[in-house]
Amino acid sequence: MELSGVPPLDWLDDVGDATVEVDVLTMRAAPKTDWFNDPAGSERVANAPALMCGVSGDFQLEATINVDFAATFDAGVLFVHQTSDDWAKLCFERDPTGQPMIVTVVTREVSDDSNEPAVSGNTVRVRISRFGTALAFHYARSALDGTTSWALSRLFGLRSPALPMRIGFLTQSPTGNGCTAKFSDVVFATTTLLDPRDGS
Repeated sequence: MELSGVPPLDWLDDVGDATVEVDVLTMRAAPKTDWFNDPAGSERVANAPALMCGVSGDFQLEATINVDFAATFDAGVLFVHQTSDDWAKLCFERDPTGQPMIVTVVTREVSDDSNEPAVSGNTVRVRISRFGTALAFHYARSALDGTTSWALSRLFGLRSPALPMRIGFLTQSPTGNGCTAKFSDVVFATTTLLDPRDGS
C-alpha cells in the first residue's frame, strides 16, 4: 500500500481493512483485536493487523491520529515491531472512564503499560523516533499562548537493537465491536532526534 512520503507499506501478519485517499490512511479494526502480552498472566494477543515498512538507522515517523472511539481501549497506534516478544505501541486510546489519552506499551517478552493525562478531543499528533539504540515516543502538546511543542511520553530501548525493525500503523478494539482510525499529515524522515527531552 502506498502512502505519500512513507516507504511502501505491507501487512505484518494478517491482512486487515485499510484504504488510502488523498494521503489519509484509514484503518478499521475488527472486534476483539489487540497486541498485548499480559504481565499479569499468560495471555498473549497479537491479532490486530498492522501496516508496516522496514527501517534502518535513525528515523522519525509522525502522524495526526483521529479515532472514532466507541469502546474501552479502542485506539489508533504507531507501532514498532521486531518479534512477537519485542515491540512497542504509541496509542491514542480510550481509557476505562471514556477519556482519550496517550498510552504507551513496551514489550520485552511481557508488556508494560503507561498512561499520560487525558487528551481533549479525538485527534492528536504523535511521533516515534529512533536515534542510535534508543527509541522515543512524543505527542504534541498545546500551550496557553497557542504554541505547540513535543512532550516526551516514553524513552526506552528494546532488547536486541540489531534485530531488523519495522514501523507503521495499527488500529485496535480489544473490548469493542470494531474501531476506525485515520492517520493524516504523515511525515517520515531519516533524521536524528537531537534531544528526547524537548523533542528537538
